[in-house]
Amino acid sequence: MFEKLEMAPADPILGLTEAFNKDTNPNKINLGVGVYKDEAGTTPIMNCVHKAEKILVETEKTKNYLPITGAPAYGKCVQELVFGKNAKVYAATAHTPGGTGALRVAGEFLKKFKPSAKIWVSDPTWPNHNGVFGAAGFAVGKYAYYNAQTRSLNLDGMLTAIKVMTPGDIILLHACCHNPSGIDPAPEQWKKIAAAIRENELFPLVDFAYQGLGRGLEEDAEGVRLLAGTLDEMIICSSFSKNFGLYNERVGAITIKSETQEATDKAFSHLKTTIRQIYSNPPSHGGAVVATVMNNPELHKEWEDEVAEIRRRIKQMRELFVATLKAKGVKQDFSFLTHQYGMFSFSGLNDEQVKTLKEKYGIYIVGGGRINVAGMTKANMEPLCTAIAEVLKT
Repeated sequence: MFEKLEMAPADPILGLTEAFNKDTNPNKINLGVGVYKDEAGTTPIMNCVHKAEKILVETEKTKNYLPITGAPAYGKCVQELVFGKNAKVYAATAHTPGGTGALRVAGEFLKKFKPSAKIWVSDPTWPNHNGVFGAAGFAVGKYAYYNAQTRSLNLDGMLTAIKVMTPGDIILLHACCHNPSGIDPAPEQWKKIAAAIRENELFPLVDFAYQGLGRGLEEDAEGVRLLAGTLDEMIICSSFSKNFGLYNERVGAITIKSETQEATDKAFSHLKTTIRQIYSNPPSHGGAVVATVMNNPELHKEWEDEVAEIRRRIKQMRELFVATLKAKGVKQDFSFLTHQYGMFSFSGLNDEQVKTLKEKYGIYIVGGGRINVAGMTKANMEPLCTAIAEVLKT
């Protein structure tokens, strides 16, 4: 069978990293994959994570399986981050292998109970959303989100799209730090979005991968909390790859929120069945790290400070990038990048320019011009902006 297979196409993002790793250019720069880099160009382990891991090594007594939904302490921490510490919500949380695992579990779970529904994703969105939900058997549609002319949220287009979706369909929303545009709705806009979803009887599925990297840990949860206060039911998929730096531990969560404890318990029972059929139960270490940090006041404060530093560095790189391009004589206005949040932005570079940057300068950017701002450093800013300035002249 294998001899008859054709090569599968490379992943548009992870495949870019493979090409980057093979590139022998000593000055190469990777602005593709969504991984945070510090000023030295490395993906650091947080100090609070090191300390939590030391505690775990000294106190861990077993490597036995976790429950299907993971440790209850972890689920409690996730809900506090999503809804707030003393929020009155009927919710249940399961630990998943990363945010992608949470999305796939959500897809399988929803397909059982909404088999004829369509999933709608923003235009643009993280490319793997299409693959994850397509693999779960859903038809995937697009709704208006990004206004390329004004480089802002196309709220009118989004609301119009919501109104014509079929009641019962599923709408995927980015909680904050929209990937790839970096453009998030303001609180008043979230209220309009929530009202439109409720009016048209859609089911909200929220991808919450970057809490704390936009405006702050509490501020980045405003949209989710507005939705939770307006809508009867929803699913939230969380990730701790970015805000805990736990990329290779694959730490995610899926949270079901309903209007009653009975409805939540029933839905959660079916979610457990779905998880059991896919991977049985989650890995322990990453979730234990998160719970240890969250439940230790000193480590929790240190974590908040470290997340704030990541946020500050990303903001600084946005501002430096815009200023350096301007200093290079680039006429195109890139100031819009300073008004966006999170690790990603649309640069405005077209596919031909992206290709030239890769082939001529060893600068790797995802097709469509999405750049990982967190991959920029003070050291690579000059060569990066020099190359972009040259490409924009041609």
